[in-house]
Amino acid sequence: MAPSSPAEIAPAQGGDKRRNALGWSFAAPYTVLLALFGIVPTGYALYLAFTTSEAGFAGFGNFVTTFTDFRFAAAVGHIAIYLGFWLVSLTVLTVGLALVLFHLRSGRLSRFVRFLYYLPGALVGASSVLLWLFILDPAVSPVSWLLRTLGFDRFGEVIAVGHLPVLFTIIAFWTGAGGWIVVLYGALNNIPRDIIEAARIDGASAWQIARRIELPMLRKWVAYMVILAFAGGSQLFVEPQLLSQASLGVISNDYSLNQLSYTFAFQVGDLNGAAALSVELLVVSLAAAGIFVTWSGFFDAD
Repeated sequence: MAPSSPAEIAPAQGGDKRRNALGWSFAAPYTVLLALFGIVPTGYALYLAFTTSEAGFAGFGNFVTTFTDFRFAAAVGHIAIYLGFWLVSLTVLTVGLALVLFHLRSGRLSRFVRFLYYLPGALVGASSVLLWLFILDPAVSPVSWLLRTLGFDRFGEVIAVGHLPVLFTIIAFWTGAGGWIVVLYGALNNIPRDIIEAARIDGASAWQIARRIELPMLRKWVAYMVILAFAGGSQLFVEPQLLSQASLGVISNDYSLNQLSYTFAFQVGDLNGAAALSVELLVVSLAAAGIFVTWSGFFDAD
């Protein structure tokens, strides 16, 4: 075969340049926002965490201050229990519901169920918590009969500290799980149909297909979901903050680490201690992400 002429090579190179320019144009806004609202604030937090306004460089002094605070251990315990409930329920229920959705035979029913799954995601953050404040108050709740059947006659009984990990898990699942179910459903649709059909011809049951084919192929997506859910869950703030205000002090305003950081920054006036807490959360989240990425082989070629 004769080598390509310069006239044939030039259009191809021009097309590559246009594609590269288009790619950079899409990536540039995200890169700018990442720098302004991600990298720069992180760098500033690192600076504050290792300095003080009085003495300059403070080493690990701010970290020692936060570690030894009498509220720190309790806040860590609260977050750890909540993450245990949240990550287990999210993983089990979203994967299970995505598999059920994937195996629905009616396309119309599948689209309707996907819409129902995704609908609660329209209420996020403070609006979702306010809705749940209404639902959890036996005096005005539309499911007050259920709350009273469970033995709860007053709002303060429902939001007792021991119940909070479960309540926060329910709220988080309500607002965030639907989107992940749809994502996992999309990942299941990328599995080649001939693999599933071959397994059925060989006599594999639906459970065997799910366990040996579908679940292994969802591993990376599940790891991605768990990484983001861990990072978001460890920064729990809006839910306990609003419940603390609504309960008139039944729940302390330093229930979570993010609330404790807020207290350091805006009530004690210790921005350096607040930054140290933020850096601690960042390090823990990065370490957890590294563990999940390693376990899932996230960047391994399939």
